[in-house]
Amino acid sequence: MNEELLDIDFRNKQSETLIDRREFIKVAGAGIYILYSLWDTSIFAQQRRGNSLPSDFNAFLKIGEDGKVTCYTGKIEMGQGVITSLAQELADELDVKLEDVQMIMGDTDLCPWDMGTFGSMSTRFFGPALRAAGAEGRRVLIELASKKLNVPVKYLSTEDGIVFDKRTRKNKISYAALAKGKKIERHLQDKPEVKKPSEFKIIGKPELRRDSYEKVTGKAKYSGDIQLPGMLYARILRPPAHGAKLVDVDLSEAQKVEGVQIIHEGDFIAILHKYPDVAGAALSKVKANFDKPKTGINDKNIFDHLLKHAEKGEVAAKAGDLAEGESESKKIFEETYLDGYKAHSPMEPHTAVAKVEGDKVTVWASTQTPFPAKDEAAKELGIPSKKVRIIPPFLGGGFGGKSRNIQIIEAVRLAKLTGKPVQVAWTREEEFFNDSFRPAAIIKIKSGINDKGKITLWDYHVYYAGERGAPVFYDIPNNSTTVYGSGWGGSAHPFATGAWRAPGNNTNTFARESQIDIMAAKAKMDPLEFRLQNLTDKKMKNVLQTAADKFGWKPAAAPSGRGFGIACGTDAGTTVAAIAEVEVNKQTGHVQVKRVVCAQDMGLAVNPEGAKIQMEGCITMGLGYALKEDIHFKDGDILDLNFDTYEIPRFSWLPKIETIIIDNKNAPPQGGGEPAIIFMGAVVANAIYDAVGARLFQLPMIPERVKQALSGNKK
Repeated sequence: MNEELLDIDFRNKQSETLIDRREFIKVAGAGIYILYSLWDTSIFAQQRRGNSLPSDFNAFLKIGEDGKVTCYTGKIEMGQGVITSLAQELADELDVKLEDVQMIMGDTDLCPWDMGTFGSMSTRFFGPALRAAGAEGRRVLIELASKKLNVPVKYLSTEDGIVFDKRTRKNKISYAALAKGKKIERHLQDKPEVKKPSEFKIIGKPELRRDSYEKVTGKAKYSGDIQLPGMLYARILRPPAHGAKLVDVDLSEAQKVEGVQIIHEGDFIAILHKYPDVAGAALSKVKANFDKPKTGINDKNIFDHLLKHAEKGEVAAKAGDLAEGESESKKIFEETYLDGYKAHSPMEPHTAVAKVEGDKVTVWASTQTPFPAKDEAAKELGIPSKKVRIIPPFLGGGFGGKSRNIQIIEAVRLAKLTGKPVQVAWTREEEFFNDSFRPAAIIKIKSGINDKGKITLWDYHVYYAGERGAPVFYDIPNNSTTVYGSGWGGSAHPFATGAWRAPGNNTNTFARESQIDIMAAKAKMDPLEFRLQNLTDKKMKNVLQTAADKFGWKPAAAPSGRGFGIACGTDAGTTVAAIAEVEVNKQTGHVQVKRVVCAQDMGLAVNPEGAKIQMEGCITMGLGYALKEDIHFKDGDILDLNFDTYEIPRFSWLPKIETIIIDNKNAPPQGGGEPAIIFMGAVVANAIYDAVGARLFQLPMIPERVKQALSGNKK
């Protein structure tokens, strides 16, 4: 056995990040280090080879002298539960107890490069690589034990961190003993197979979140909890509107505040103090004049503006002939669906603490993208990327909004200028103002059915929501899907837009499933029967029928007066369907969602308890974009800067939530953090129509719009 350390640096092709294996192992201590190719074993790598993702970068897995296992992953924990499910996968493949696995997440000095945590990709794409590493680690331990016990490998097996002779279990050795006093690197050439579902002991079993105790007791540390000696708290002067330009500024009154330090570089003005409230009070004394833009764009005319400036459409999917489909249709339906801007509004605003020591910069930050943040910070400071270390503590929610790292750039800039550690923690108003909102979007659909209720035509045009969730999965012989603009980019928006939990799919599912219900109602068919008749996808039919059975669905054409709605879709590889029951107050327009039943086929559910929690969270969060969440603005001025006007779901909104996870453990695991949110707009809209015969074409479905729909007004 070769116990000599290899002195090799592995360079990430994209970010020029260097991890010196000798230095890493010197810091991490004794143990057995399993080096495995992360991306070679990933489905994601096969899909994205053209984008030069690293294929030669090795991740670290350590079995320590105490038998504890440490997993180093570039993924982060922001409430989605991968701190538990990834540990389950590793523990099962290594044959150790779950409590013996420690997760080190997102630390750019210790963990392998990762593009970021988003898109429900951690389990789908990192999970297979992690399981492969675990299987490799188990094989390495068996080979080491074979020499120690003088027993051929074929007679050895493992259980709970022990390698034993299957012929006589008394002849055994622990993983800890194998690792004792050593610093060993092993990398097998012949890759062992991962376990079959029938062999699982931990994967597929419900486990409570490993971070639950820390979070409910307040012991969990977030970026805002980091306090360093001599640290200054920064408050930054913000413009009153997007696009506003600083004309002049008077800092004289702020300068009179004792102990205050002021940074003024061009339009960048920051007030710093050892106490955050004093920094805030000093900022309020700054007198600044801005030239505010007069764009004429607001939340009332935004859709006309977006259509006027839309990019040329690209056909994303096409089959058959639309003209033929139209001629075969007995009834034609043309509708337009609208969806406004939505804020991420995470519980924890963007925060970063930066410290400069010599030529090294360390940042504790709430970020979904620590490795891109590392490069961004290095570029801002004009230093090599390897001189920057990003450490993400727990994140208090992200939903796509913490993929941008503005607060990190601000913190490192101020730390360099002041020579002291600096914390930048956005206020709630800054969080709303600086957000990259979910983009407003428009969807136009022309569809048709024949006299038997078969969909014969589907002409789908999506503006600004992107392709996610847009391609039709119904069995329609003549269909076309055209996409105008990306999922969130484009210069037509009056402020930054970005990914928001299941980007685009919420809007696309709202439009598609509303249109399906409109056709079912016109055909005087039960909406479940109509969907099943127009589907050949077995997984989709199964989740629909499973949800219906759990709900106790009885066939009836809408509007039936019952207030039952149905919707289905796919996201992150997962197939999902839901049925909701609502109650509508015709006088006030208030909608109360009373019950939601959701069935989900996500392949292998690594942690069913975690998956259930994610489904419940999606349904709860989805109530917000469906019923109340909308950003109001005028000329770049954001009019919703706190929760007094921007309403998110409250306990009083919550329905009875019932979830079903389809048993499909022989299929690869799929995403679970986003699928159950995509249908909420559609399922509530369809339930409203079934209750009172009012069809809503714009999200959110606020009481005013419900009353307009009741009066026969579409908008």
